[in-house]
This record gives sequence, C-alpha cells and structure tokens, in this order.
Amino acid sequence: MTSFALHGPTLTLREPEPADAPALLALASDPEVTRWFSWGPYTEVEQPLGYIERCAARSARGEQLDLLIVHRERGPVGITGLSEVSERDRRCVVGTWLGRDFWGTGVNRESKAIVMRLAFELLGMHRLGSYSNPRNERSTRALLGVGLRHEGVLRDYHRHGGRWLDVNVFGLLRDEWLAGPLADVPVRVEGAPPAAFALA
Repeated sequence: MTSFALHGPTLTLREPEPADAPALLALASDPEVTRWFSWGPYTEVEQPLGYIERCAARSARGEQLDLLIVHRERGPVGITGLSEVSERDRRCVVGTWLGRDFWGTGVNRESKAIVMRLAFELLGMHRLGSYSNPRNERSTRALLGVGLRHEGVLRDYHRHGGRWLDVNVFGLLRDEWLAGPLADVPVRVEGAPPAAFALA
C-alpha cells in the first residue's frame, strides 16, 4: 500500500509501484513523449520495471523523488518529481513528462501546483527550478505558464546520446509561489514524504 500521496482536485501523485509498469510502457512507448530525454522510448515492460526499482532506491537515498501522476478517472498519465535536492541551499528541480493524450489538458498545471506544495510547504524549499531544451517550445511555454521565470541558457549542459545540448533554466522562489494562483490549488496530503527528504 502506498504510504505517501498528494491529492489535488482531479489528480493523485504517489510513488510508482511495479504494477504501474504496463501503464508507463504504454505512455512512454511514444517517441514524441521521450523525444527530448536521454532515455526511451520504452519498448518492453522490463524498462519501466527497472525505472520503478531505481526510483525506490533513489528515494531511499534522498537523491530523487519521482511520483506517478494518476488521473482519478483516466488512470496514470505520466511522471513528475524532484531532483538535484540541496538541503543546505533549500532548492530542488522539478521535471515532468506526460503521455501525449494529456498534453494541453490542464494536467501539467495541476500536477505542478501539487509538486510546488510538496516542495515549498512539506519539504521547506526556498527555490524550485526546472529545465527545457530551447527547441522544445511546448515545454518552455508550459513552465512559463505555471509561473516559473526564464533565467538564462546553460550551454552544453545536457548530454543526449552523443550530442551536447543547451538547456533553458527556470526558477520559482517560495514567496513568488505564495503570491501566485497555484498556491491556492487545494492539496490533501496522505502520509509523510520519504524520511530521506525530511530536511532539518
């Protein structure tokens, strides 16, 4: 049974489990979904199973907290999560991918509102960052649309296959989140975040 979950108006975010592997395979077998990532597309169920196993290990070490996005009527729709966690600097980075059927549906906005509540309220973060490929205009618009600010371009920051790619860098501070509309999205917390993410 999942011990930690975040419930928004239409979405639940929880840690992925082995039983979720077939749904993740279906979502991430689309090359357009994984086009901008250094992994995928998935071609067999062992790939999402391996990912889910790595999620549990990274969560236990406090390195990365990935959460399955579940639409309460339509089932799993993608993954979001926090990485690059710095306890000293109270900052982390959010990354998200969604199945193509859920692009432009409002799922990204609600899932980001839930993750912002997790980062700023539950984990005590001061800054939430994110990245996009400068050529990925859809992702860039989505990040700007949920209130993150474009702060510049990091040159040759991401290795994709044999290529080095630039990335856009975005940031949102806790006070900016509090003053924005996504702080008003209701979120119900079930359980507690993994112990490794409980900052002093």
